[in-house]
Formats: sequence, structure tokens, C-alpha cells
Amino acid sequence: IEQLCHTNVDSPFPVWQNGTISPCVNQLLLGSLSHAVIAITSACYISVPRLTHIASSLPIGWGFRAASTLLMALMFIGDLVLVFELQAPGIYLNVLADGCGVLAWLVHFGAVLALQRSMYRRTRGPALFPVLLILPIPNLAFILTAYVQEINHLGVLQPLQVVRLALTVTRAALVLVYILGYIFPCYRTQRDLLSCNAEDTAPLIVTFEPDGGKCLHPRGGTQRDVKLLQVLHKAFGLRYYLLGVLKLVASMLAFAGPLLLGGLVGFMETEGAPLSKGVWCAVGLFASTFLAAVLRNVFVYEVSKVALEARVAVISTIYSKALKVSASALARFNMGEVVNFMSTDTDRVVNFFNSFHEVWSLPFQFVLALYLLYLQVGVAFLGGVAVAVLLVPLNKVLASRILENNKHMLLHKDGRVKLMTEILFGIRVLKYYNWEEHFTQKIAETRKKELHHLKLLKYLDAVCVYTWAALPVVISILTFITYVLLGNNLTAAKVFSTLALVGMLILPLNAFPWVLNGTLEAKVSLDRIQRFLTLQDQDLTVYYSQVCPEDPLSAVEMDQASFSWKQSEEDDSISGSLVAVVGKVGCGKSSLLAAITGELTRSGGEVFVGGREQGFGLAVQEPWIQHATVQDNILFGRDFDSTFYQAVIEACALADDLNILPGGDQTEVGENGVTLSGGQKSRLALARAVYMDKEIYLLDDPLAAVDADVAHHLMEKCILGILKNKTRILCTHRIEFVDKADVVVLMDNGMIVKTGTPNEVLSLVKAPKDCKNNSNAKEKDAIGREEEEANEPELVAELKMFGEEQKQMGKLSWAVYCSYWRAVGGCIAVAVLLSLFLMQASKNVSDWWLSHWISHLKDNTTELIISIYSITLIRFHAPDRGSETSGNVSSELKFYMTVYGSLAATNTIFTAARAFLFAYGAICAATVVHKRLLSSVLKATMTFFDTTPLGRILNRFSSDIYSVDDSLPFVLNILLANVFGLLGMLLVMSYGLPWVLVPLLPLGVLYYQTQCFYRHSSRELKRLCSLTLSPVYSHFSETLSGLSTVRASGHTSRFEEENERRLEQNQRCLFSSNAAMQWLDIRLQMIGVTVVTGISLIAVIQHQLKSIDPGLVGLSLSYALSITNLLSGLIFSFAQTEMQLVSIERTEEYSTNIPQEPQEVLESWPEKGRVEFVGAVLVYRPGLPNALDGVSLEVLPGERVGIVGRTGSGKSSLFLAVFRMVELNQGQILLDGVDISSVRLSNLRSRLAIIPQDPFLFSSTVRENLDPHGRHPDFRLLDALEQCHLGDVVQRIGGLDSEVGERGKSLSVGQRQLLCLARALLTEANILCIDEATASVDHKTDMLLQKTIREKFKDKTVLTIAHRLNTIMDSDRVLVMHAGKVVEFDSPAALCQREDSVFQKLLRGGEDRV
Repeated sequence: IEQLCHTNVDSPFPVWQNGTISPCVNQLLLGSLSHAVIAITSACYISVPRLTHIASSLPIGWGFRAASTLLMALMFIGDLVLVFELQAPGIYLNVLADGCGVLAWLVHFGAVLALQRSMYRRTRGPALFPVLLILPIPNLAFILTAYVQEINHLGVLQPLQVVRLALTVTRAALVLVYILGYIFPCYRTQRDLLSCNAEDTAPLIVTFEPDGGKCLHPRGGTQRDVKLLQVLHKAFGLRYYLLGVLKLVASMLAFAGPLLLGGLVGFMETEGAPLSKGVWCAVGLFASTFLAAVLRNVFVYEVSKVALEARVAVISTIYSKALKVSASALARFNMGEVVNFMSTDTDRVVNFFNSFHEVWSLPFQFVLALYLLYLQVGVAFLGGVAVAVLLVPLNKVLASRILENNKHMLLHKDGRVKLMTEILFGIRVLKYYNWEEHFTQKIAETRKKELHHLKLLKYLDAVCVYTWAALPVVISILTFITYVLLGNNLTAAKVFSTLALVGMLILPLNAFPWVLNGTLEAKVSLDRIQRFLTLQDQDLTVYYSQVCPEDPLSAVEMDQASFSWKQSEEDDSISGSLVAVVGKVGCGKSSLLAAITGELTRSGGEVFVGGREQGFGLAVQEPWIQHATVQDNILFGRDFDSTFYQAVIEACALADDLNILPGGDQTEVGENGVTLSGGQKSRLALARAVYMDKEIYLLDDPLAAVDADVAHHLMEKCILGILKNKTRILCTHRIEFVDKADVVVLMDNGMIVKTGTPNEVLSLVKAPKDCKNNSNAKEKDAIGREEEEANEPELVAELKMFGEEQKQMGKLSWAVYCSYWRAVGGCIAVAVLLSLFLMQASKNVSDWWLSHWISHLKDNTTELIISIYSITLIRFHAPDRGSETSGNVSSELKFYMTVYGSLAATNTIFTAARAFLFAYGAICAATVVHKRLLSSVLKATMTFFDTTPLGRILNRFSSDIYSVDDSLPFVLNILLANVFGLLGMLLVMSYGLPWVLVPLLPLGVLYYQTQCFYRHSSRELKRLCSLTLSPVYSHFSETLSGLSTVRASGHTSRFEEENERRLEQNQRCLFSSNAAMQWLDIRLQMIGVTVVTGISLIAVIQHQLKSIDPGLVGLSLSYALSITNLLSGLIFSFAQTEMQLVSIERTEEYSTNIPQEPQEVLESWPEKGRVEFVGAVLVYRPGLPNALDGVSLEVLPGERVGIVGRTGSGKSSLFLAVFRMVELNQGQILLDGVDISSVRLSNLRSRLAIIPQDPFLFSSTVRENLDPHGRHPDFRLLDALEQCHLGDVVQRIGGLDSEVGERGKSLSVGQRQLLCLARALLTEANILCIDEATASVDHKTDMLLQKTIREKFKDKTVLTIAHRLNTIMDSDRVLVMHAGKVVEFDSPAALCQREDSVFQKLLRGGEDRV
């Protein structure tokens, strides 16, 4: 035993030795014996019976247990090799212990594999196993203690001993993994399975399985119990947490660097040290840096994959939630907020995946660095650390302030994006009314609040940056000064090991505030998404009665049902027939249809709908059109059936329109149907509903926006034709068609007043006297919205041209950099660069001073070991001759220390200057960029808005502005610090070891080539990512605006698939981008490894040649150790900066390259109202037919003119020309003799009033919608509302200061049109243009409104595009247009008497129909 244990004959088997258990007891009893027990027990389970047929999946825990046991065996084999290499005393004891370990874990590995295929497969396995695992733990603990003491005692002279320590720590970690695998087996039930694409091996799209819905709503369906965090944890937790093992090992290997560096410098200081020691240190440096690089690379790559999967899971969940949530619950959030959940908030949550492992590894690295510092300089390290500890409470305060400001900033950002969305939706109204100034002001106010919080954020960040950047210098000074004052002697090995360790301390200290910040941001965003996910879902099984009604033919039945938003319906049963619902504006017709589709909240009574599972054919009042071809809009995901398709097109009167469109039914329709007229949009939506071929049809006023001919055609061929066997509920104001219904329902104030046959109910509806003429009416298929009919072909052509978002190619132009430089401000930019340069220079000089100090100490013949005694002697006694030498020593020390301290102080001052100057510059840039973008976009021509999807413009205002505000300054700051850091480092290294330039030059060329190749790819990938992201957002906002249609028709699952398809495209780009990043990273890491190895070898060779200064070598090497991080940091921050600058490129494109409306000088303006067209020719774009073809006419002041004509005749083009929405190609338009092209646009539009066809309201108060500039007193506003018969409605919703909801949702469409009319009454304009202003208003109200217009505008010039011909019969003159030319222009009476009159034919056309 004494030979085995290497002990005395007297005491061959000591239990206690040197204050701890003896190695003999530890290795024999606690090690070998316990491993023997593990081996024997495990062997019993190897022969366990196998299962013949395995159906169930294996719990993940088993996989981890198998992997950790195998790795454990490998660790013992590695230790065995090192034991032979070291040839230390007690070698046989170690061989025995390691041999037993290898045997035990290999047998146990076999047992685990056997149990996986046995009946234990779906359990944790035998309970004995964790007990076995606990047996070797005491042995591990004692070995670790012994190694640490040994390294303490000998320093790090034996690198192999350090490696043995690392292996032992890894064994401890593997034991932990095994125990975790046992405690959390993670059964793969159907519930937490994640499906991946069938055709794709890479699972880029991850969705929670159908049963995974339980994941979100377990425990009896109460949604609130489950948190998004829990679901993410269940889905990705284990795989993600295990990646932490890689992180742990890589972090520990990184610490081997400073220790080996100390060994190498010690070797150089020692004359005649054996060469092998130097070589071993160099090899150790190579091995540790190489391994750490590989592990770190794998770790980052794997984490990025998990993060991508989590991202798509969260986005899909938000999307499917939006499809399920009830309309009343969804109303709590506006559209901008919901889109933000999907973009900004999801990104923040996903970024947390990158920072979570930092949360635990940074403190771990910090503690480890402190421990190693303690080994180097003893208690002196406390001097430096005290400062770091004092900063923790400061950091806490900063973090909470940052969090608070972040919340407020996000709120204001939401508000700004929401307002911007509305402005873009209502841009036409905005320009007609000349309100750009006012809304620019509103946006500027919101932006100012947002910037206020951004400013605070940036300054708080600057404080963080400053404290952490100044910290390393302060820590190293205090540490060295304390060390010297304690009476120790500084040596090169000590100083540079310490400097390298302080460098490693900084990394966790520097990164921690950012990690903390990221974690806090993720927390805020997670809570926001959670709030959305806990909204109440539509529960249709509860909403609809499951009991069939007594009458088997009933398709829809309501019994005493009441609904909110604040409606109540009474007994109402309907069978498969045509039911007409009539009533005045705002009586609840649309709400009745919403109640049937389940969009309202049922607060009483019962609703039964037969066959609702198939969905409804729904045509809503404001048609929702997708950004796709006409055919895709009609098919709406169904298979193409040529015969039925043609029948639908014919029934919905779309055949003629398709002939006009350039691509027929393959023509792209712009976003929201922007390229179609109002009538075409409503008929396209109707065709979509008809093609769905459902049993129940809900039609909300599809006849409103079409003229008499078309309305008649739709009624006969569609509603009474192709749909004749279906149940149809038709809401309408067109009384003339109601007598065709089987049942008529009259509504008032949300109540069903009467149900009966047409004759019974119609007597209650006071039809106007000239009912006949009314039917002539609705010339409005196109008669109302020609601006588009005429410009359909053009717009569509342009859409084809603009259809795909333009992707910039190649590298960023200098103009982009210059524009950002200008935005920051030249002086500020120069000041930032100067402070950075001075900061870096002062840091490098202070490090050089340290190495100079050490070299001086070494050269001094007398060893300067300064004791506290000699210092106190000098301090308290007048120096006599005996203390002269020590006086010299002390003054010299004081000199060195003072210079070193002053350099460090200078460094902190420059650091502060750089941090605050940078923050100030970033704020300036954010302000300037947004201001220019907003000003440019609001001054853009209408053509630009018609051809650019909303999502694309919004993207500039949300994600691109967010980049400019936040992400760009962040990465740019890091980039600049890295550039200056690298330059300083290269200079110092070349000065200290000139030979290092030999390997550096080829490596520099390699580095340059690699980064060029990477940057080219990464830039294009970033652009592709942006490009594939826009369709995801635009599809989401499109879905939100057409939610009722999608749900009613039962197409939610198809929309979810479409969302996933678009997400998949984006995920591919992101995945490629991440993979490219890791491709680059591993190459850069290898360059770093080469530099470190090169320097250490050069140092060893030069030591042999006796031409070396250990101080300078130490300095060079301590710099070289961090070169890997710096090289990869430099290129990533450069690539990131370039990527973020793409946002500047995109905002710059819209700030400079979009067509602007001319902004001429202001002129005085005549006050009459004469309108004169002189040979006006208008072409929307070259190559298209003239929309106005030589129009010449004169309208006298105060004259009322009605404008009529067929589709495409150029009626709306007249208005567009007068408002200069499109500039004339030839001729001129004179208002009171002044050519309007010479007048400033804002001046021109403020003198004109228009009542547009599409009523558009902003989601603010009634007051702000009527009078945004606040020019009129309240009584004027109320008077205008009263004249438009809106007084009661406004009082009911809460007066002038009540909110009208997002885009006016709390008013019906008819009420919105009336509000727009009130708006026109308030303008002081001399010329009023009316474009089918009362389409959605009942006849009675319409008659009253015509009277109001006649009275109020009696001295004004009024141009009316006719929709009901009776409304223009009392005009002074009627203008008949055809193909862009004036055909007739005379009084109605004169035209009616002429036999060949076109107007006469139009009039007769209507009468014949009736």
C-alpha cells in the first residue's frame, strides 16, 4: 500500500493529511470503490428484456443521460493520459482510480442504452441510478480542492495540472447534467411536439401542434393560467438550457489564457529556464484558444437556431390569436399596437434568447476572474473590486430608470405609428382639405415626447458606457497600487497576468448592463404580448344556440337576443329566402349582420344559425379587397371552376370592367383595392362572396355604390338569380328593390320595429315623392369615382412597375454615410472621433508606462522590495542619511505611480466625453432623419400613394426609424470603439515585438479578403430579410382590416397557412444570415488563434536568443489574447452597422427620391368663384389614353353644376385636375382668371372644399375631425352637425369631445358620410365639389341634405358628380361627359327638351328600369 499510495512505511494508509483527507483514502475508498459499485450494479441492468415493438417516443432526458455517461468515460481516459505525461508521485494510485472510472462509466453507458429499449423507456428508470451517481461526488469535491491548493502553492507552472483541473470541473458538470436528465425526463407527448416542414430538413417554421392549443389553454379552458413564457420554456427549454454546457466549457477555457500567459512571461524572466516549459506554455495557449473558439462558434450557431424557432412560434401564435379573438376584445388595441406586437416586441423577446446564457455566465466569469486575480496578487485585488461593487447599486438605479423610459418611449412610438397609419389611410382627404400642416404638427408633438424619453435613455446609456469603460483602468491602478503598498514586488509575469485578467473582468462587467437591459426590455415586451394573448376568444359554441328551432326550414333564428356593442334585437326568424333589412342611417342594420356572424358580444336571448360551420357569404359595406389579382380576390383560396367563375362574373356585372383593365382578371389590384372605383370594389367583394357558394348570404348594402343600371342587374342576375336558392339577408337603402323581398325587417335604434311582407313594412317607410327618378340614380358604379376608372389602367401599369419593392444592390453608397454624418452634424461627429482617439491613446500609453516601469524595476540593481515599514518611516520621520536610499526608492515609486494615475484619470475624462458626445449626436440624427422623412412623404404626389403599399411606407416610419433611433447608434458606438482599439493594439504589439509583423501582414490580407466576401453576402441577406419581412406585416394588417370577412367565410386556417408561408421566406433569409455570420466568426477566431500562437513562439525563440524585454512581450501577449474578440467584434459591428445603415438608405430614398407636389410661392387669391377650363388635357402616365381630352368650359360664380356620364368618362378627373392631385399635360384651369398652376398648393386647396366618396375619419374626437385647426367656436360646429342631422348621434356618444374610434368605427358608414358633409359646411370655400357624398344615406335624410346644401351654398359655386339624378335636376346647368370630352353643357330643362340629348337617354334609362 505504501508504494501504491507513495506514503511512509510507518503510516502506509493515512486518513488525514495536510488539513484534508489524504489522496490515498480519497482515490481508493471514495473513488475506486464507489466506481466498482457503479460498475457492478449497472452490469445487472445490461441484460434487461428488450421491447419487440417500440411505438412511443423516447423522453429527452434519456438522451442526455446516455451522452453524459459516455463523455464521463472519455474524461477519465483523458485524465489517464495526463497522469502518464506528468509522471508525478502516486502515479499508480491515479491509474487505478481512473481505470475504475473508465470501466464504471462504460458499463453504465451500456446499461442506459439497454434500459432505453426496455419497459423502463417511458419512465425515469430504476430509482437506484441517481443514488449510484451521488457516490463519486465526495471524491470529485476532494480532488478539486487538492488541485486548487496545488495551483495556489506552485502557481501555474504546470499547465497540465490546470488541464486536469478543467477535466475534473467538466466531470462535475456532467454529473449535474445526468441528474437533471433524471429529474426532468421531458416526455414527448403530442402536446409539446413541434412540427417542422415535411419537405424541409431544417425546422425553420415551428408551430404549436393542434393539441398544443392545450398548451395555451389547459385547466378547463381558463386562458389566464398559462403564460407565454411557460409555453416557450416547455417547447424549447431543455434543448436551449443544455447549450449552456458549451458556454460553460468555452468560458473556462478562455481563463486558461491569462494563466498560461503568466507562465510564459515567468519563463522569460527566468534566466536559463528549460526550453520545454516555454514550448508547453505556447502549445497550451494554442490549444485553449483553439478549443474555446470552436465551442463558442457552435454555441452561438445553435442558439440562433433556437431563437429563430421561438420567433416564428411567437409570431404564428399572435397571428392565430388575432384570428380567434372576439371583435369587442380586439377593439382594446389599435392596429398599430397589434402590428408592433408582431414586430418590435417579438424581436425583443427573441433577442433575450441570445442574452439569457449571458445572465448566468457573466457572473460566473466574474467570480472566476476574481478568484484567479486573488491567486495572482492576493488580497490586493480587493482594492479594485471594491469600486466595481460600489457600482452595482448605481447600475440598479440606472436599469430601473432605463426600463421606465423605455416603456414610455414605446407608448409614444405606438401612438406615432398609429397616427401615421391613419394619415396614410386618409391621405387623399388630407390633401383635399389641405391638412398636411396640422397633421405634421400632431406627429411632431408625439415624436417630441418619444424623443424626450429617447434622449433620457441615451444619456443613461452613456452613464453606463462611461462607468464600465473607465472601470478596467481604475481597477488595474487600484490593484497595483494596493499590491505595492502592501510591500510586494511587481514582476512582469504578475503585472501582465493581472492585466489580462482585468481585461477578462471587463468583459462581464461591460456586457452586464446591456444584458440586463435586453432582459428588462424582453420582460416588458413579453408582458405586452401576454396581455394580447389573454384576450377572450370567440366561443361560437356558447354564442350560438345548439338547440334546433321548431321550424326545420329555419336558417337563422333570433329570440329576444341582445348584443353589445350596445344593440338589442327582438324575435326574428328567417327561412331560406330573401330578407331585406331597412331603416335610417345608424339604426343597426350592419350590427344585425355582425350579430349573426358572431362578431358582437351576445348579452341575452338566443341565436340559432343553421349550417354555420360552413361559414357565411359576407359582403360588407366597406368592401375589403386583398392586394392580389382580380381572379385571386374572387377565388379567395377555392379551386378554379371555369363555368361557375364566368357565371359569377356575369351576375356581378364585372365583365365590362375586366375588359377595361389592362390584364383582365389577372390585373394586380393595389393595396385595399386602390386601383378600383368604389362600385368596382363593392362588386368584386360581392363576386367573392358569391363564388364561395355558401348557404347563407349576408349582404350589407352592395347596391349603394353602383348606378341604376348596375343595381338593377345585380338584383336580377345575382341576388334573385345565381343566389335564388340561398338564404339572403340584404341591408339596403334602395327602397325600389325591397318589394322583391320575401320578408322585410324595419329597424330603428338597434331594435326590430316591424317584420312582415314588403307591402306591410314599406308603408311605414316614407319614400320620397320622385321615387322614379331616384332609381335613375346611383350613377355611381363609376359615375362617382372616375378618378380611378379613368386611371385604372395607369395605376395598374404602375403597380406592375412598382409591384415589387426595389432592393438596392451592391455596397452602400457614400451618400448614405454622408447623409448620416450630416444628420449627426459635422462638428459633433468630429468631436466624437477626437474624443475616441484620445481615449484610446491614453489607455495604450498608460499600459506602455506600466511595462516601462517594470523594465526599470528589473534593470535596477537593487531589488526594490518596498515594505510598509519604510513608507511609514518616510511619512512620519524627517529623513536622515540612513534612510536616503529608501527615500529615493519611495520618490521614484511615487513618480511612477503619479504618472500612471494621471494617465488613467485622463483616460476616464476622455471616456466620459466620448460617451456623452455620442449620445447627443445620436439624438440629433434621430430628430433630423424623421423630420425629413415625414416632410417628404406628406408632400408626395397622390400617384406615389396609389402605387406604394401602405406597409412599405409604414415600415420606414416604424422599424427603420427604430433602427435610426436605437440600434444604429448602439452598433456604431461599438464599431468605433473596436476600430480605435484594434489600431492601438496593433501599434503596441508591433512596438513590443517587431517580429510579429511577419505573420501579421499575410494574416491581415487574409482578414481583409474574408471580411469583404462576408460583408457582400451579409449586406444582400439583410436586404432580403427586410424585403421578405414587409409582406409578413402587410399580410397581417390586411388580415386585421378584413377580419370579419375572413372569419365569416371560414377561411382562418388558409390565412394562417399563408402567414406561415410568408414567414418561412423570411426565416430562410434570417437563417442564412446567421449561418453566414458563424462562417465568418470561425475564420476570424482562427486568425486570432494564429496571432496568439505566433507571438508566443516568437517570444520563446527570442528568449533563446537573449534579446527580449519580458515587460513588452507581456504587454503584446496580453493584448493579443483579446485580439480574437476584437477582430470578430470589429467585423460584426461593421457588418451590423452597414445593415443598420440600410435603414438610413431606405429613409433617405423616401426623403429624396419620391415625386413631390410642387410647392410654389404664395399669391393673393381672388374671392369670387368662377371656374374656367381652357383646352385641358390630362394623361395619368405616358402611353395611356387621355383622361381629359381638350375640355373647355366656364362655370359662373355661384352657379350649381351637375356632372354626369358613364364609367371612364372623366368626371372625377375634373376634380383631380382642379385640386391638382394630378398636373395637366396641356391647357390651363383658371379660378377667377388666375391659372391654378401658379398658385401655391396649400393656398389653392384651402380655398376649395370637397365631400369625397369615401368618408374618412381620424381616430380622434368629433371636434378634431370637423375642425382640426380649431378655427371655429363650438356653436358653429354643433350647428353644422345639426344641419347634417347628426346632432342627436353626437350627443349620444358624448358630445364634441367624444372619440369616434379607429377610422371612425363607432359611427356607421352613412353617419361618417354625414360628418364629412358637416366638415364641408364649415369650410369658407367659394367652390364646393361633391363626389357622391350621400351613397350610404337613406332617401329621407338624402332629401334633407340636398336642401341643406342648396341653402348653405346658395352663393357658392357647387360642382356635383350625380349619383341620384333627382339631386341635380334643380342644378343651373348639367355637364355631360364622355371619353374625357364635354358632350353637353346646358340647363336640365333645355337638355330634356332635346331629343338627341345624352342626358335625356340617361334619364329615360332609369325610368324604364322602374
